[in-house]
Amino acid sequence: MGFLRAYLKQHRGTACLWAGFCAVFFILFTLYRLPPGAVLYGTALTGTAGVLVFTAGYLKFRKKCRLLLQAETYPRRDSKLPEPESFPEEQYQRMIRGLQEACGDLEDGFREKYSDLVDSYTIWTHQIKTPIAAIRLKLSGEDTEQSREIQEEILRIEQYVEMALAVLRLEGEDTDYVLQEYELDPILRQAVRRFSTQFIRRRIRLDYKPTEFRVLTDEKWLLFVVEQIISNALKYTKKGGTVTIAMDSPGILSIKDTGIGIAPEDLPRIFEKGYTGYNGRKDKKASGLGLYLCRKICENLGHGIRAESDPESGTVIRLDLRREKLETE
Repeated sequence: MGFLRAYLKQHRGTACLWAGFCAVFFILFTLYRLPPGAVLYGTALTGTAGVLVFTAGYLKFRKKCRLLLQAETYPRRDSKLPEPESFPEEQYQRMIRGLQEACGDLEDGFREKYSDLVDSYTIWTHQIKTPIAAIRLKLSGEDTEQSREIQEEILRIEQYVEMALAVLRLEGEDTDYVLQEYELDPILRQAVRRFSTQFIRRRIRLDYKPTEFRVLTDEKWLLFVVEQIISNALKYTKKGGTVTIAMDSPGILSIKDTGIGIAPEDLPRIFEKGYTGYNGRKDKKASGLGLYLCRKICENLGHGIRAESDPESGTVIRLDLRREKLETE
């Protein structure tokens, strides 16, 4: 209906001209006292011819509009444009082709630079692991409060490095997702084991209930999500608190803490990029990227994620790992 309205608007001048001619002929036929049938016959002939021309023109106009909308939706270099019907249209299409070529060149250049940037960060990530591993090795023989604090800061450095790399990979078009069916418990235990020293040092109790659940996911990315959630739980839980990892119902994994909670006005926005909220502003080191990355990864993996919080009892993050059976790779 939109095409028809646009066509009528474009040819309203022609329609008015035809109506004017009909009026002139009617007046002339009346003045010369010609039979009314002649007037009606002439009007019917011109009306029939006008309808045929109108219909043919409208069908051509609609096809042309559809091609233009398709080219606008998918603006590629090989986008098909309608045949120009006049010299101005031909010039416009030349301009469009030139812009498409320029945009394509910019896009190719951007992709190449972005790929180089990701490769550089990947190399840097692997390189920085060497001095981190050396520091860990030097601290392995010590068991003091200071050495445990240093190890905790090293773990935080590793998280920030992984977060930077995750941001780059998620913002790009290509990802390394490999969906397979995994046992969930080994993934959870791997995440818990990474933060075991923090649980001990901060005297935070871990209440872990085996899930005995199989999930179709990407192990590396789901592990990243779980580690981010546990890291946040430890960050905002005071000494003597509890972090609970359990399956609320089949496919719904919950990670709950007894920390300071999230302000009600901040809860709807905690998954936004860069949003830190009241507690994050108190913690000057908060980046506002952790939960944003979790949401993006869960969306890409087909998992759901939501948060509930009460400043009196803490925060619970729930991962919906249910999904239809897909072909694994």
